[in-house]
Amino acid sequence: MPNSHPPGDVLFLLLGAILVLAMHAGFAFLELGTVRKKNQVNALVKILTDFAVSGLAYFFIGYPLAYGVDFWSSATVLAEHNGYALIKFFFLLTFAAAIPAIVSGGIAERARFHPQSVATFFLVGVIYPCFEGIAWNGHLGIQDWLTRSLGAPFHDFAGSVVVHAVGGWIGLAAVLHLGARRGRYNGQGQVSAHPPSSIPFLALGAWILIVGWFGFNVMSAQRVGGISGLVAVNSLMAMVGGTLMAMWVGKDDPGFIHNGPLAGLVAVCAGSDVMHPLGALVVGAVAGGLFVWLFTVTQNRLRIDDVLGVWPLHGVCGIWGGLAAGIFGQTWLGGMGGVSFIAQVIGTLTGVAIAFVGGYVVYGVIKRITGLRLDDEQEYYGADLSIHKITATPERETNW
Repeated sequence: MPNSHPPGDVLFLLLGAILVLAMHAGFAFLELGTVRKKNQVNALVKILTDFAVSGLAYFFIGYPLAYGVDFWSSATVLAEHNGYALIKFFFLLTFAAAIPAIVSGGIAERARFHPQSVATFFLVGVIYPCFEGIAWNGHLGIQDWLTRSLGAPFHDFAGSVVVHAVGGWIGLAAVLHLGARRGRYNGQGQVSAHPPSSIPFLALGAWILIVGWFGFNVMSAQRVGGISGLVAVNSLMAMVGGTLMAMWVGKDDPGFIHNGPLAGLVAVCAGSDVMHPLGALVVGAVAGGLFVWLFTVTQNRLRIDDVLGVWPLHGVCGIWGGLAAGIFGQTWLGGMGGVSFIAQVIGTLTGVAIAFVGGYVVYGVIKRITGLRLDDEQEYYGADLSIHKITATPERETNW
């Protein structure tokens, strides 16, 4: 039997998996820099623990559910084709584990530790693979139906909707269940500001995510023969557009400037393989402005205490990315074609519905059984001391 996946494909996908794995360090430092000092350790611990829990959930449940593939074979069988099947699992695990990493930023500073780990297991093991299987593996015949009815399936090359919108809308469900941080809002309509604890760490997190994103998008081809410089340059242009628009709309705020490129990259994932670079620039710019505006509205007007703005950044910009693929992927706008705007609308709304309803149920059940948030005293002293018994910067050292 000929080797359908040569060693070059295995190495290509492995490098992609490593780059996306590195993005989880970006998630960790972005959250660490945004939360108050008394919650910095918790930010780091959550991201690493959630990745480990995701690994178990996706290996045993999520990946078989989405792709019908399990690993209950001998190592000899698993190693066939240079272990390509295993590396594909590793690569897609790094995507799946982004779901709890996204949610973590929304629920920061008041969520209990182990109940969140339980939620992670069910989100990565059940909720996320449901839509992943529909979008990327043709489950339930929805993609076939869209192709027959509209001439094109739902197109999401690298996960604007499958990963980011799903993560953002699950995050919103979790935040609604948790409620606002203690003292964030008062009865007189005032909002208590909680400025970032470390702009340098926030910026480091953003840069790690930006660099890793080129593995996230380009390596989504999953084989060397599918590599496309168009994907890389579209990602670059969306990042540029998101940064500059967030700078302008956000009035030079460093938090907005470092989240702007992430908004642009979220939005370009879906259509990065079919858009013209100028289209990607517009998509990224719209996402950057959308994030700044909606973050402010969410926090101040709607009083939804989404600490890192994961719903505007991933949830809404992910939706925009899904729709934008159906607009800027059209040939009359310089795109490659083969996309349908209506199919993008249907696919995107399906992902949002599964994510929000699934996330609301998972967090609702856990809230009823064990509770989700720290008590007032624990929140006051911070998750670092309350959960992990240590702060990020201990002020006292022993002399023995």
